[in-house]
Amino acid sequence: MFATSHPPLSIPSHCLRPDVQVLQPRLSLWRRRLHQEPELGFREQVTARLITDELTAWGVPHQAGIAETGVVATITGERPGPVLAIRADMDALPIQEENEVSYRSRRDGRMHACGHDGHVAIALGTAYYLAHHRQELAGTVKIIFQPAEEGPGGAQPMIEAGVLTNPPVEAIIGLHLWNNLPLGTVGVRPGALMAAVETFACEVLGQGGHGAMPHQTVDSVLVGADIVRALQSIVSRNLDPLKAGVVTVGEFHSGTALNIIADTAFLRGTVRYFDPSLHNFFQPRLEQTIAGVCAAHGAKFVLDYQRVYPPLVNDPWITDLVHSVATEVLEVPARLTSDCQTMGGEDMAFFLEAVPGCYFFLGAANPDQGLAYPHHHPRFDFDERALGLGVEMFLRCLAKLAEVRP
Repeated sequence: MFATSHPPLSIPSHCLRPDVQVLQPRLSLWRRRLHQEPELGFREQVTARLITDELTAWGVPHQAGIAETGVVATITGERPGPVLAIRADMDALPIQEENEVSYRSRRDGRMHACGHDGHVAIALGTAYYLAHHRQELAGTVKIIFQPAEEGPGGAQPMIEAGVLTNPPVEAIIGLHLWNNLPLGTVGVRPGALMAAVETFACEVLGQGGHGAMPHQTVDSVLVGADIVRALQSIVSRNLDPLKAGVVTVGEFHSGTALNIIADTAFLRGTVRYFDPSLHNFFQPRLEQTIAGVCAAHGAKFVLDYQRVYPPLVNDPWITDLVHSVATEVLEVPARLTSDCQTMGGEDMAFFLEAVPGCYFFLGAANPDQGLAYPHHHPRFDFDERALGLGVEMFLRCLAKLAEVRP
Protein backbone atom coordinates (compact mmCIF):
# COMPACT_ATOMS: atom_id res chain seq x y z
CA MET A 1 0.00 0.00 0.00
CA PHE A 2 1.08 3.56 -0.67
CA ALA A 3 2.17 5.23 2.56
CA THR A 4 2.16 8.93 3.37
CA SER A 5 5.14 10.34 5.22
CA HIS A 6 3.09 11.27 8.29
CA PRO A 7 0.16 9.67 10.14
CA PRO A 8 -3.30 11.18 9.69
CA LEU A 9 -4.14 14.07 11.96
CA SER A 10 -7.46 14.66 13.62
CA ILE A 11 -9.46 17.69 12.54
CA PRO A 12 -10.47 19.67 15.64
CA SER A 13 -14.24 20.01 15.56
CA HIS A 14 -14.08 23.66 16.52
CA CYS A 15 -12.15 24.36 13.28
CA LEU A 16 -15.34 23.72 11.33
CA ARG A 17 -18.32 26.01 11.90
CA PRO A 18 -21.39 24.17 13.23
CA ASP A 19 -23.30 24.41 9.95
CA VAL A 20 -20.41 22.72 8.14
CA GLN A 21 -20.18 20.00 10.79
CA VAL A 22 -23.88 19.32 10.26
CA LEU A 23 -23.26 19.09 6.50
CA GLN A 24 -20.76 16.21 6.84
CA PRO A 25 -23.29 13.35 6.42
CA ARG A 26 -24.76 15.05 3.36
CA LEU A 27 -21.28 15.56 1.89
CA SER A 28 -20.55 11.86 2.30
CA LEU A 29 -23.91 10.94 0.77
CA TRP A 30 -23.29 13.08 -2.32
CA ARG A 31 -19.81 11.72 -2.69
CA ARG A 32 -20.93 8.10 -2.42
CA ARG A 33 -23.79 8.57 -4.88
CA LEU A 34 -21.32 9.98 -7.37
CA HIS A 35 -18.79 7.28 -6.64
CA GLN A 36 -21.32 4.63 -7.59
CA GLU A 37 -22.01 6.31 -10.96
CA PRO A 38 -18.60 7.25 -12.40
CA GLU A 39 -18.63 8.84 -15.84
CA LEU A 40 -15.83 9.61 -18.28
CA GLY A 41 -15.01 13.04 -19.68
CA PHE A 42 -17.82 14.92 -21.46
CA ARG A 43 -20.25 12.10 -20.55
CA GLU A 44 -21.06 13.19 -17.00
CA GLN A 45 -24.84 13.33 -17.51
CA VAL A 46 -25.82 11.62 -14.24
CA THR A 47 -23.32 13.73 -12.32
CA ALA A 48 -24.58 16.94 -13.89
CA ARG A 49 -28.18 15.96 -13.18
CA LEU A 50 -27.43 15.38 -9.49
CA ILE A 51 -25.78 18.80 -9.32
CA THR A 52 -28.59 20.65 -11.10
CA ASP A 53 -31.29 18.87 -9.07
CA GLU A 54 -29.70 20.03 -5.83
CA LEU A 55 -29.09 23.58 -7.08
CA THR A 56 -32.70 23.81 -8.23
CA ALA A 57 -33.94 22.62 -4.85
CA TRP A 58 -31.95 25.39 -3.14
CA GLY A 59 -33.08 28.08 -5.57
CA VAL A 60 -29.57 28.65 -6.90
CA PRO A 61 -29.42 30.07 -10.45
CA HIS A 62 -27.32 27.90 -12.71
CA GLN A 63 -26.54 27.07 -16.31
CA ALA A 64 -26.06 23.50 -17.50
CA GLY A 65 -24.79 21.93 -20.71
CA ILE A 66 -21.66 24.08 -20.89
CA ALA A 67 -18.89 22.26 -22.79
CA GLU A 68 -21.27 19.29 -23.09
CA THR A 69 -21.91 18.53 -19.40
CA GLY A 70 -20.47 21.40 -17.37
CA VAL A 71 -22.56 23.34 -14.85
CA VAL A 72 -22.04 26.83 -13.44
CA ALA A 73 -23.93 28.01 -10.35
CA THR A 74 -24.07 31.73 -9.53
CA ILE A 75 -24.73 32.84 -5.97
CA THR A 76 -25.00 36.56 -5.17
CA GLY A 77 -24.69 37.81 -1.63
CA GLU A 78 -26.61 40.52 0.14
CA ARG A 79 -23.57 42.81 0.30
CA PRO A 80 -21.50 44.26 -2.56
CA GLY A 81 -18.17 42.68 -3.33
CA PRO A 82 -16.01 40.96 -5.94
CA VAL A 83 -16.88 38.17 -8.36
CA LEU A 84 -15.02 35.06 -7.26
CA ALA A 85 -15.03 31.49 -8.56
CA ILE A 86 -14.56 27.96 -7.31
CA ARG A 87 -13.76 25.12 -9.69
CA ALA A 88 -14.52 21.40 -9.19
CA ASP A 89 -13.88 18.68 -11.76
CA MET A 90 -16.45 15.91 -12.25
CA ASP A 91 -15.07 13.07 -14.38
CA ALA A 92 -13.91 9.56 -13.51
CA LEU A 93 -11.33 7.19 -14.98
CA PRO A 94 -11.41 4.01 -17.11
CA ILE A 95 -10.35 1.80 -14.20
CA GLN A 96 -11.98 -1.32 -12.74
CA GLU A 97 -12.60 -0.69 -9.05
CA GLU A 98 -11.25 -3.27 -6.60
CA ASN A 99 -12.60 -1.76 -3.37
CA GLU A 100 -15.14 -3.87 -1.49
CA VAL A 101 -17.29 -1.07 -0.13
CA SER A 102 -21.03 -0.45 -0.15
CA TYR A 103 -20.61 2.52 -2.47
CA ARG A 104 -18.30 0.87 -5.02
CA SER A 105 -18.70 1.69 -8.71
CA ARG A 106 -21.74 0.21 -10.45
CA ARG A 107 -20.17 0.79 -13.87
CA ASP A 108 -17.84 -1.87 -15.17
CA GLY A 109 -14.42 -0.51 -16.05
CA ARG A 110 -15.07 2.96 -14.64
CA MET A 111 -14.10 4.40 -11.30
CA HIS A 112 -13.66 7.62 -9.38
CA ALA A 113 -10.01 6.88 -8.66
CA CYS A 114 -8.77 10.46 -8.28
CA GLY A 115 -11.19 12.11 -5.84
CA HIS A 116 -13.30 14.10 -8.29
CA ASP A 117 -16.44 12.73 -6.64
CA GLY A 118 -15.20 14.41 -3.47
CA HIS A 119 -14.46 17.63 -5.32
CA VAL A 120 -18.05 17.80 -6.52
CA ALA A 121 -19.34 17.08 -3.02
CA ILE A 122 -17.19 19.86 -1.53
CA ALA A 123 -18.37 22.33 -4.20
CA LEU A 124 -22.01 21.34 -3.60
CA GLY A 125 -21.53 21.78 0.13
CA THR A 126 -20.09 25.23 -0.47
CA ALA A 127 -23.02 26.13 -2.72
CA TYR A 128 -25.51 24.84 -0.13
CA TYR A 129 -23.95 26.92 2.64
CA LEU A 130 -23.75 30.10 0.58
CA ALA A 131 -27.31 29.70 -0.69
CA HIS A 132 -28.55 29.52 2.89
CA HIS A 133 -26.27 32.26 4.26
CA ARG A 134 -26.41 34.97 1.61
CA GLN A 135 -26.31 37.60 4.33
CA GLU A 136 -22.69 36.57 5.01
CA LEU A 137 -21.64 36.75 1.37
CA ALA A 138 -20.12 39.90 -0.11
CA GLY A 139 -20.25 39.90 -3.89
CA THR A 140 -20.88 36.95 -6.18
CA VAL A 141 -19.50 33.42 -6.29
CA LYS A 142 -19.49 31.28 -9.42
CA ILE A 143 -19.14 27.59 -8.75
CA ILE A 144 -17.80 25.86 -11.85
CA PHE A 145 -18.42 22.12 -12.18
CA GLN A 146 -16.04 21.14 -14.96
CA PRO A 147 -16.10 18.00 -17.14
CA ALA A 148 -13.19 16.02 -18.56
CA GLU A 149 -10.21 17.04 -16.45
CA GLU A 150 -8.65 13.61 -16.99
CA GLY A 151 -8.85 14.17 -20.72
CA PRO A 152 -9.23 15.54 -23.25
CA GLY A 153 -9.68 18.61 -21.03
CA GLY A 154 -12.83 20.55 -20.19
CA ALA A 155 -11.38 23.75 -18.75
CA GLN A 156 -10.52 25.43 -22.03
CA PRO A 157 -13.95 24.76 -23.62
CA MET A 158 -15.64 26.17 -20.53
CA ILE A 159 -13.49 29.30 -20.66
CA GLU A 160 -14.27 29.68 -24.37
CA ALA A 161 -17.97 29.35 -23.48
CA GLY A 162 -17.63 32.41 -21.24
CA VAL A 163 -17.78 31.00 -17.70
CA LEU A 164 -15.24 33.58 -16.50
CA THR A 165 -17.21 36.52 -17.95
CA ASN A 166 -20.63 38.10 -17.55
CA PRO A 167 -19.84 39.11 -14.86
CA PRO A 168 -16.04 38.80 -15.10
CA VAL A 169 -14.35 36.66 -12.45
CA GLU A 170 -11.65 38.47 -10.45
CA ALA A 171 -10.08 35.44 -8.75
CA ILE A 172 -10.50 31.67 -8.68
CA ILE A 173 -9.61 28.93 -6.21
CA GLY A 174 -9.71 25.16 -6.34
CA LEU A 175 -8.48 22.14 -4.43
CA HIS A 176 -7.48 18.55 -5.00
CA LEU A 177 -8.05 15.86 -2.40
CA TRP A 178 -4.56 14.42 -2.08
CA ASN A 179 -3.55 10.98 -0.86
CA ASN A 180 0.10 12.03 -0.90
CA LEU A 181 -0.73 14.00 2.26
CA PRO A 182 -2.44 12.73 5.42
CA LEU A 183 -5.86 13.86 6.57
CA GLY A 184 -5.71 17.19 8.37
CA THR A 185 -2.97 18.75 6.25
CA VAL A 186 -2.81 21.24 3.40
CA GLY A 187 -0.20 21.57 0.67
CA VAL A 188 0.05 25.00 -0.92
CA ARG A 189 2.81 26.96 -2.63
CA PRO A 190 3.12 30.02 -4.88
CA GLY A 191 4.29 29.69 -8.45
CA ALA A 192 4.33 26.39 -10.31
CA LEU A 193 2.52 23.67 -8.37
CA MET A 194 1.87 21.17 -11.17
CA ALA A 195 3.60 20.52 -14.46
CA ALA A 196 2.82 21.18 -18.09
CA VAL A 197 1.66 18.09 -19.94
CA GLU A 198 2.76 17.46 -23.52
CA THR A 199 2.49 14.19 -25.42
CA PHE A 200 4.12 12.65 -28.45
CA ALA A 201 3.49 9.70 -30.73
CA CYS A 202 6.21 8.56 -33.13
CA GLU A 203 5.98 5.96 -35.87
CA VAL A 204 9.38 4.67 -36.99
CA LEU A 205 9.43 3.54 -40.63
CA GLY A 206 12.16 1.01 -41.32
CA GLN A 207 12.41 -1.93 -43.70
CA GLY A 208 11.43 -5.39 -42.57
CA GLY A 209 12.96 -8.72 -43.42
CA HIS A 210 14.16 -12.08 -42.17
CA GLY A 211 15.58 -12.24 -38.68
CA ALA A 212 18.58 -14.13 -40.01
CA MET A 213 19.43 -11.47 -42.60
CA PRO A 214 19.54 -8.14 -40.76
CA HIS A 215 21.87 -6.58 -43.36
CA GLN A 216 18.91 -6.50 -45.75
CA THR A 217 16.73 -4.51 -43.36
CA VAL A 218 16.35 -1.30 -41.42
CA ASP A 219 15.43 -2.66 -38.01
CA SER A 220 12.69 -0.47 -36.58
CA VAL A 221 13.04 -2.09 -33.14
CA LEU A 222 16.70 -1.11 -32.96
CA VAL A 223 15.88 2.39 -34.19
CA GLY A 224 13.11 2.73 -31.63
CA ALA A 225 15.37 1.52 -28.84
CA ASP A 226 17.99 4.09 -29.78
CA ILE A 227 15.29 6.79 -29.81
CA VAL A 228 14.20 5.85 -26.28
CA ARG A 229 17.79 6.11 -25.07
CA ALA A 230 18.54 9.32 -26.97
CA LEU A 231 15.44 11.12 -25.70
CA GLN A 232 16.80 10.90 -22.15
CA SER A 233 19.68 13.17 -23.17
CA ILE A 234 17.23 16.06 -23.68
CA VAL A 235 16.78 16.53 -19.95
CA SER A 236 20.22 15.34 -18.84
CA ARG A 237 22.26 17.28 -21.42
CA ASN A 238 20.09 19.96 -23.06
CA LEU A 239 17.98 21.31 -20.19
CA ASP A 240 19.36 23.76 -17.64
CA PRO A 241 20.04 21.53 -14.59
CA LEU A 242 18.41 24.15 -12.36
CA LYS A 243 15.12 23.53 -14.17
CA ALA A 244 13.04 20.38 -13.82
CA GLY A 245 11.80 18.28 -16.72
CA VAL A 246 10.76 14.74 -17.56
CA VAL A 247 10.63 12.87 -20.87
CA THR A 248 9.01 9.45 -20.57
CA VAL A 249 8.36 6.85 -23.27
CA GLY A 250 5.43 4.87 -21.92
CA GLU A 251 4.59 2.74 -24.96
CA PHE A 252 6.75 0.82 -27.44
CA HIS A 253 5.04 -1.54 -29.85
CA SER A 254 6.65 -3.43 -32.71
CA GLY A 255 6.92 -6.79 -34.38
CA THR A 256 4.69 -9.75 -35.14
CA ALA A 257 7.00 -12.76 -34.88
CA LEU A 258 10.31 -13.71 -33.28
CA ASN A 259 12.10 -14.33 -36.60
CA ILE A 260 10.86 -11.27 -38.49
CA ILE A 261 12.59 -7.91 -38.32
CA ALA A 262 9.74 -5.40 -38.05
CA ASP A 263 9.48 -2.63 -40.56
CA THR A 264 7.62 -0.28 -38.20
CA ALA A 265 7.71 0.61 -34.50
CA PHE A 266 5.34 2.83 -32.57
CA LEU A 267 6.35 4.89 -29.51
CA ARG A 268 4.24 7.13 -27.30
CA GLY A 269 5.29 9.25 -24.37
CA THR A 270 4.89 12.37 -22.29
CA VAL A 271 6.87 15.51 -21.49
CA ARG A 272 6.55 17.41 -18.20
CA TYR A 273 8.04 20.68 -16.93
CA PHE A 274 7.24 23.54 -14.53
CA ASP A 275 8.80 26.62 -16.11
CA PRO A 276 6.43 28.32 -18.61
CA SER A 277 9.49 29.60 -20.50
CA LEU A 278 10.08 26.02 -21.69
CA HIS A 279 6.88 26.09 -23.73
CA ASN A 280 8.79 25.90 -27.04
CA PHE A 281 11.83 23.99 -25.82
CA PHE A 282 10.95 20.31 -25.87
CA GLN A 283 9.10 19.83 -29.14
CA PRO A 284 11.85 20.98 -31.53
CA ARG A 285 14.57 19.25 -29.50
CA LEU A 286 12.63 16.00 -29.43
CA GLU A 287 12.03 16.17 -33.18
CA GLN A 288 15.72 16.90 -33.85
CA THR A 289 16.76 13.95 -31.69
CA ILE A 290 14.42 11.51 -33.41
CA ALA A 291 15.45 12.79 -36.85
CA GLY A 292 19.12 12.31 -36.02
CA VAL A 293 18.66 8.73 -34.81
CA CYS A 294 16.54 7.80 -37.82
CA ALA A 295 19.04 9.37 -40.24
CA ALA A 296 21.85 7.37 -38.68
CA HIS A 297 19.94 4.13 -39.30
CA GLY A 298 18.44 5.04 -42.67
CA ALA A 299 14.90 5.07 -41.26
CA LYS A 300 12.10 7.60 -41.56
CA PHE A 301 9.56 8.71 -38.99
CA VAL A 302 6.21 10.43 -38.46
CA LEU A 303 5.87 12.48 -35.27
CA ASP A 304 2.68 13.82 -33.68
CA TYR A 305 3.38 16.22 -30.81
CA GLN A 306 0.59 17.72 -28.70
CA ARG A 307 0.67 20.40 -26.00
CA VAL A 308 -2.08 19.30 -23.62
CA TYR A 309 -1.94 21.44 -20.44
CA PRO A 310 0.34 24.35 -19.48
CA PRO A 311 2.04 24.46 -16.06
CA LEU A 312 -0.32 25.21 -13.18
CA VAL A 313 0.98 28.45 -11.69
CA ASN A 314 -0.46 29.92 -8.50
CA ASP A 315 -0.74 33.67 -7.97
CA PRO A 316 1.57 34.66 -5.07
CA TRP A 317 -0.85 37.04 -3.35
CA ILE A 318 -3.84 34.69 -3.44
CA THR A 319 -1.64 31.75 -2.44
CA ASP A 320 -0.46 33.69 0.61
CA LEU A 321 -4.11 34.30 1.49
CA VAL A 322 -4.95 30.58 1.16
CA HIS A 323 -1.93 29.76 3.31
CA SER A 324 -3.13 32.17 6.00
CA VAL A 325 -6.60 30.62 5.93
CA ALA A 326 -5.16 27.12 6.25
CA THR A 327 -3.10 28.30 9.22
CA GLU A 328 -6.27 29.57 10.91
CA VAL A 329 -8.27 26.42 10.17
CA LEU A 330 -5.63 23.82 11.00
CA GLU A 331 -4.03 25.82 13.85
CA VAL A 332 -0.77 23.79 13.84
CA PRO A 333 1.98 25.03 11.45
CA ALA A 334 3.21 21.45 10.94
CA ARG A 335 -0.08 20.69 9.20
CA LEU A 336 0.92 22.93 6.29
CA THR A 337 3.56 22.13 3.69
CA SER A 338 4.94 23.83 0.60
CA ASP A 339 6.82 20.66 -0.34
CA CYS A 340 3.98 19.48 -2.56
CA GLN A 341 5.07 20.20 -6.12
CA THR A 342 4.27 17.37 -8.54
CA MET A 343 4.96 16.54 -12.18
CA GLY A 344 1.31 15.58 -12.49
CA GLY A 345 -0.75 17.89 -14.69
CA GLU A 346 -4.10 19.59 -14.21
CA ASP A 347 -6.23 21.63 -16.60
CA MET A 348 -7.09 23.99 -13.75
CA ALA A 349 -3.94 25.56 -15.24
CA PHE A 350 -6.06 27.14 -17.99
CA PHE A 351 -8.26 28.91 -15.43
CA LEU A 352 -5.15 30.20 -13.65
CA GLU A 353 -3.77 31.51 -16.93
CA ALA A 354 -7.00 33.45 -17.46
CA VAL A 355 -7.46 34.93 -13.97
CA PRO A 356 -5.32 35.02 -10.81
CA GLY A 357 -5.98 32.28 -8.32
CA CYS A 358 -4.71 29.40 -6.24
CA TYR A 359 -4.99 25.62 -6.41
CA PHE A 360 -4.05 23.66 -3.30
CA PHE A 361 -3.86 20.08 -2.04
CA LEU A 362 -6.08 18.88 0.81
CA GLY A 363 -4.68 15.86 2.61
CA ALA A 364 -7.12 12.95 2.59
CA ALA A 365 -5.09 9.81 3.31
CA ASN A 366 -5.58 7.62 6.37
CA PRO A 367 -3.28 4.56 6.28
CA ASP A 368 -4.72 3.23 9.54
CA GLN A 369 -8.05 2.70 7.78
CA GLY A 370 -6.57 1.46 4.50
CA LEU A 371 -7.30 4.80 2.83
CA ALA A 372 -3.89 5.62 1.40
CA TYR A 373 -3.66 4.03 -2.03
CA PRO A 374 -2.32 6.44 -4.67
CA HIS A 375 -4.41 8.29 -7.20
CA HIS A 376 -5.49 6.25 -10.24
CA HIS A 377 -5.09 3.00 -8.29
CA PRO A 378 -8.03 0.53 -8.48
CA ARG A 379 -8.26 0.63 -4.67
CA PHE A 380 -8.03 4.40 -4.31
CA ASP A 381 -10.25 5.84 -1.57
CA PHE A 382 -9.93 8.65 0.96
CA ASP A 383 -11.01 9.70 4.44
CA GLU A 384 -14.32 11.51 3.94
CA ARG A 385 -13.69 13.78 6.91
CA ALA A 386 -11.63 15.82 4.44
CA LEU A 387 -14.88 16.89 2.73
CA GLY A 388 -16.02 19.15 5.54
CA LEU A 389 -12.55 20.60 5.84
CA GLY A 390 -12.66 21.40 2.12
CA VAL A 391 -15.94 23.30 2.52
CA GLU A 392 -14.56 25.25 5.47
CA MET A 393 -11.42 26.15 3.53
CA PHE A 394 -13.44 27.38 0.56
CA LEU A 395 -15.81 29.45 2.71
CA ARG A 396 -13.01 31.16 4.61
CA CYS A 397 -10.97 31.80 1.46
CA LEU A 398 -13.98 33.41 -0.24
CA ALA A 399 -14.69 35.58 2.78
CA LYS A 400 -11.10 36.74 3.10
CA LEU A 401 -10.75 37.38 -0.63
CA ALA A 402 -13.82 39.60 -0.49
CA GLU A 403 -12.47 41.39 2.55
CA VAL A 404 -8.86 42.07 1.66
CA ARG A 405 -8.62 41.90 -2.14
CA PRO A 406 -6.10 44.44 -3.47
